Amino acid sequence: MQIGVLRVLRATAASWWRHRELRRTGQTALAQQLERQTVQRDLGYLRQAATMPDAHVICGEGGTFLHLGWTNVSTLTPIECFPLAALAVARGTPLIDIRPITDVIAFANLPQVRRDGSVNPEHSGAGRSVSLTTYIDMVEELGASITNDPRPCRST
Repeated sequence: MQIGVLRVLRATAASWWRHRELRRTGQTALAQQLERQTVQRDLGYLRQAATMPDAHVICGEGGTFLHLGWTNVSTLTPIECFPLAALAVARGTPLIDIRPITDVIAFANLPQVRRDGSVNPEHSGAGRSVSLTTYIDMVEELGASITNDPRPCRST
């Protein structure tokens, strides 16, 4: 793991209001322990993002979501204010920026990304799911911008 990544994760953990409050009240050891746990958890998320075939980040008006199979890590801020998602994208995780999409009804009717990376040819019915590349094709048609495009012969 790069030192820069660890610095960002440590600074983020130390800046959390709960950890700052513990330090302010003299509970430095507890604050440091919780910060280490937070950094370890976030490193795990980054490792998952690097190894899962359908891991991706979605940034929209409602916030930023780091999708890791059955786990989602989210915040109500844009990606610029969510260091974990920004680090994942900087390390190659696909980013789907849906902020340019104006047809919210069409977007809401899109299927979800398959959580386990498996391929299932059946794409119909409630709760349907598609591969990440198929999902990217669909959201791109609606106006989304893609960074770290996983589709063959494409990169932005």
